[in-house]
Amino acid sequence: MNKKDSFIQDINNGYSSKGDSIILGGAILDGEAIADVFVKIPLKTLNRHGLIAGATGTGKTKTIQVFSEQLSNAGIPVLMMDIKGDFSGIAKEGNEEDFITERHAKINIPYNVSAFPVELMSLSKQNGVRLRATVSEFGPVLFSRILDLNDTQAGVIAVIFKYCDDKKMPLLDLKDIKKVINYITEEGKEEIEESYGKISTSTTGTILRKIIELEQQGGDLFFGELSFEIDDLMRIDEDGKGYVNIIRLTDIQDKPKLFSTFMLSLLAEIYQQMPEKGDADQPELVIFIDEAHLIFSEASKVLLEQIETIVKLIRSKGIGVYFITQNPMDVPSGVLAQLGLKIQHALRAFTANDRQAIKKTADNYPTSDYYKTDELLTSLGIGEALVTALNEKGVPTPLVATMMRAPQSRMDVLTSDEIEDINSKSKLVKKYSEEVDRESAYEILNKKIEEATQAAAEQEEQAPAKSSKSEPSTTEVVTKSVLKVVTSATFIRGVFGVLSKFLKK
Repeated sequence: MNKKDSFIQDINNGYSSKGDSIILGGAILDGEAIADVFVKIPLKTLNRHGLIAGATGTGKTKTIQVFSEQLSNAGIPVLMMDIKGDFSGIAKEGNEEDFITERHAKINIPYNVSAFPVELMSLSKQNGVRLRATVSEFGPVLFSRILDLNDTQAGVIAVIFKYCDDKKMPLLDLKDIKKVINYITEEGKEEIEESYGKISTSTTGTILRKIIELEQQGGDLFFGELSFEIDDLMRIDEDGKGYVNIIRLTDIQDKPKLFSTFMLSLLAEIYQQMPEKGDADQPELVIFIDEAHLIFSEASKVLLEQIETIVKLIRSKGIGVYFITQNPMDVPSGVLAQLGLKIQHALRAFTANDRQAIKKTADNYPTSDYYKTDELLTSLGIGEALVTALNEKGVPTPLVATMMRAPQSRMDVLTSDEIEDINSKSKLVKKYSEEVDRESAYEILNKKIEEATQAAAEQEEQAPAKSSKSEPSTTEVVTKSVLKVVTSATFIRGVFGVLSKFLKK
């Protein structure tokens, strides 16, 4: 058997699937795409997470678009965290261009244009579905880790949450927890010390500064009500297509703490609310996190550990998480080890450091009899990628250079009018557009302080009135004292005794 026939057999065997699968593209050998040798990923394995990496301009975004389209067609909802803002075109049909027709002819996959159901979402005041969560929903542990607090400071946060639970004071937004911190160090200091122990003002001061830092990065927009419901990410349209939920993050690229806060809270919320699925035939939801290095480069050690833990556990809930970044080395090794599917676009070797990074990247992939991986990484064309996945038994598939199929939807962004049209028809925009500010810790404590102040004022008014007569001067006091002595009986008797002795003489 010659090399090509052996290659075709190995790829067909490695990427065969008994259950349903999606097709990413066709196999490439010696720079040539081979028709009818498809790179198929079983739906059953898509909760095993993945990585999509490659240099700028190599086709990562289009790969995510293709991936999301295939998932939507299979009735699987998608959540896409769109940092660059170039993913929204999936809502509109694409155009069949000559280069697309030629590409699909090479791998023998029919090409049809199509649009997909989309919800546009935002963490800020951009048009779209507003995503929010309350401080209480985070809980003391997660909230402390987001603020990167030490054990002592985290203990104080735990006390604050317990105090608010005991007093039935909801912690909804950042002004609530800031108000509680101010209260327990001032008006409520004695109350807290009596029931929960003494709290250092230097510790509460540090916590307050870290909350203000989060607030300045846009946390005040994210924390609050109405909280987003996870079920609204799991919607299927009337044609059986899964919704593609796009979180537009173009205005928070310089706010990594807010980005990582949201991502971690979302994963934690999904994990807590979703039931166990085990080895289901397909995932409940697939999440794509673009520019993932923004999370990992700014995250503390504790936060990284939390992300790694959730990534390990969340797949049992039927959730797949896919990280998109330029270089696989951007992803911590503990997280990288959890990723079953890897799609690696071309890397650039401009410096010695680049060449070292490419060698390390190549070492992360299975060895191949058909490719020199480190050399191939620098020679892949736009829209081509190295792929390795897990088969239905959880065994890694052969490494294969792949000509990715083209997106069926528009490979460009939506216009402002198109965005407005989608939002105007969205049920979720209407549901989450109203900001709710019900009575919470901030209002309850303000009322408590006001009542205490008023009670103190009334008590002072009810105290006995002081005499209107002015206080005697020092001279008056001395004079009265002298007069009292002079007019006393003892003094008079003494004076008369002296006089009588004097007169006898």
